[in-house]
Amino acid sequence: MAHILVLGASGFLGTHVCEKMVNKEWQITAPTRRWAHAENLLIYPFMDVLELDVHDEATLHRTVAGHDAVVNLVGLLHGTQAAFDHVHVALPHKLARACAAQGVKRLIHISALGADAQRPEAAPSMYLRSKSRGEAVLMDAAGEGAQERFDLHILRPSVMFGAGDRFLNRFARLQKHLPFVPLACAHTRFQPVWVEDVASAVVHCLEPDALASIPPRPPLLELCGPQVFTLEQLVRLAAQIVGIREGRGRPVIPLPRWLGYLQAAVMELLPGEPLLSRDNLDSMRIDNVASGLWPGLEALGITPAALLPIAQDYLSRLQPNYGLLGIRQRAH
Repeated sequence: MAHILVLGASGFLGTHVCEKMVNKEWQITAPTRRWAHAENLLIYPFMDVLELDVHDEATLHRTVAGHDAVVNLVGLLHGTQAAFDHVHVALPHKLARACAAQGVKRLIHISALGADAQRPEAAPSMYLRSKSRGEAVLMDAAGEGAQERFDLHILRPSVMFGAGDRFLNRFARLQKHLPFVPLACAHTRFQPVWVEDVASAVVHCLEPDALASIPPRPPLLELCGPQVFTLEQLVRLAAQIVGIREGRGRPVIPLPRWLGYLQAAVMELLPGEPLLSRDNLDSMRIDNVASGLWPGLEALGITPAALLPIAQDYLSRLQPNYGLLGIRQRAH
């Protein structure tokens, strides 16, 4: 039985990854800062949930020991430069040292589409620069040829969609309450990928024969769906599926860049995690689509799923006539 350490197991992607591992009867170790954050994992067999701080290097070394592979899904969407570097650069560095010291032979790391390990400072946002530097740290630590310390796979997904996402669900819910949608970066293009496809890619890379089907180093894969949408098209699609204004949605008003930054600055001042930050807008200065320079899901034998049929399934639950209430309403 494979023993896999999964960092970030309780997150959106992590839950799907763990479910697929459980189906293979792999033994999973899932560290978490607080038990309450991992309640969604406790129902699974073959799951060992540990309450600990993975950023403490001594603790991380002890936790890594005895595992066949490590999967790093830990990521941060909002924060300061220091916070991004702490999560996206320092943690991968500590993790690489732990894997090398404890003899772990395989490390799977989730990065982001738009990261560039060769030119980290060319990335437009703190988020993407930190993701790029994290990749560079891991590539250097893994080594090559006779100096190779562990097998490394870096996966760069586009924005992920699926039931419970913070992407299309957010667009749909906002339009239930707003009279119109003021939208920054309305024409930025995205190539959304289904979270289940990304989870399948992670698990595939952990299979014993995975190296035979993945092109040579550097071990990079860009995980994208089959379709490209502008941000405005995605907002309108969410409204159409949910049936807001009979599918017409709210009027979308594209904002000039300066006004978008002003909007984001105000959102950053509100309590809780912001809906949008200025760094998010910096990331959207470039399209979030496959570069064509690296293999994708097809290289793993995975056919990327189209967005619309899947989004229709889970967004339809937000319709006012969904479920038993809808049946009752239609009966009158």
